[in-house]
Amino acid sequence: MPRIITRNAAAPQGGYVPGLRLPDFEGARAGFAAGTDTPRALLERGLAIIAAREGEVRAFAHLDIEGARVAADAATARHAAGRALSPLDGCPIAIKDTLAVRGMPGEMNSAIFQGHVDTLDAACVGALRAAGAVILGKTQVPELTIGRAPPTRNPFDATRTAGASSSGSGAAVGAGMVPVAIGNQTGGSLIRPSSFNGIYGFKPSWGALNVAGMHAVAPSQDHIGPMAASLADAWRVAWEISARAGGHNGHPGLTGTAAPPAALRPLRLAFLRTRGWAELDAATEEAFLGVRHALEAAGVTLVEASQDGALAEAERLLLEADRISNDIIMYEARWPYGAWLAAHGEAKMGEAVRARIAHGFTMTPADYRRALAERDAIRRAIAAIGARVDGFVTLASSGPAPQDGAASDQAGAHLKTGSRSFLSPWSMIGGPSLSLPVMAVDGMPLGLQLMGLPDTDAGLFAVATWVDGVFGE
Repeated sequence: MPRIITRNAAAPQGGYVPGLRLPDFEGARAGFAAGTDTPRALLERGLAIIAAREGEVRAFAHLDIEGARVAADAATARHAAGRALSPLDGCPIAIKDTLAVRGMPGEMNSAIFQGHVDTLDAACVGALRAAGAVILGKTQVPELTIGRAPPTRNPFDATRTAGASSSGSGAAVGAGMVPVAIGNQTGGSLIRPSSFNGIYGFKPSWGALNVAGMHAVAPSQDHIGPMAASLADAWRVAWEISARAGGHNGHPGLTGTAAPPAALRPLRLAFLRTRGWAELDAATEEAFLGVRHALEAAGVTLVEASQDGALAEAERLLLEADRISNDIIMYEARWPYGAWLAAHGEAKMGEAVRARIAHGFTMTPADYRRALAERDAIRRAIAAIGARVDGFVTLASSGPAPQDGAASDQAGAHLKTGSRSFLSPWSMIGGPSLSLPVMAVDGMPLGLQLMGLPDTDAGLFAVATWVDGVFGE
């Protein structure tokens, strides 16, 4: 059983058990081959958890149980005949309700889209179907992904948030309802809920996975990626999407191989101490210090700004990451949000959404050009450092999931789901990032974030696999 560096594990305030690892599809697939398990049985185990816990967790906006059973039965027959379509054949997957799934509602928690049913599959969903995945349903999101929070609760403590706009996907995996769900990230919406829900989150390089059919927020920073019970599941899902649907925006897709990359010990990791570090409590700092000591004991050098002038300059630039990222996102989001507002009026759009998009409409093209130039300067600084290290390391969130009461529809409501200060940098840089569930604070999960330069996904994944093994027995 993997061990997790933890604080106060003997009497946790939350319900997270240190050392927990969720059953993954990679393990179940071995049972299919041995004849001891089937895709239908795997689906039914997840449905039993949904029946027991969905009333409290509220991860799903829509479930297609009968359709999933039909797909699982077809996968069971293929495995029995030795004709599996891919290593994902029979894998139950939930899809964030920002991505189109043919025949399922696509409402994004919004009165504007109430009653809307998708008529096409998003590119990633079509790829997953072709690989034999079982599409179980759509997961909850905030209003139009940026406003009033969804009703989703953290599966380890229902008084806490499950995260940002991919909270439904994170909670569905964290509760053991599905081994994989698809999330997306523009600012911090995939890595943070992965941290909060004790799962593996993989935000591939920008453009490496086709985002066609996704509700766009800011096209120059929109990413999709898997949130999974294991690194192997995360890689296989990302690979099948890329191999079958290609990349996006002129990107050729993931590099590497279909098999999850083998573990590779990093020699040097750049430790980024950015604005988020000012938000930490003592328990979270203590948990990270334990991780640091474990990595150093295993032979990894953590390079700090005090030892490297270029890293110090990059950290200085990254102090403005939240502002720069928000400027870019809100400027690019003027369409379609402004068009929706014009077409449907304020009565159909909540205050939290209107307050966020208002910022974009105060910006001029010169403001946008300035933000892009600042982002380019950060990318250059990080590229120079990345050329001489094996990756970057920091936290995946500024602590465990915060307490979160009833969903607010006031300006700034999105901030109640947690800080984005650890996530904004790599959403802007566009490189791959992963959250590894290797810590616990007060009985709640806390992720370690590993990041790499754009299009180093396979290499970073190999490092992540090794790092994850450091915390296993």
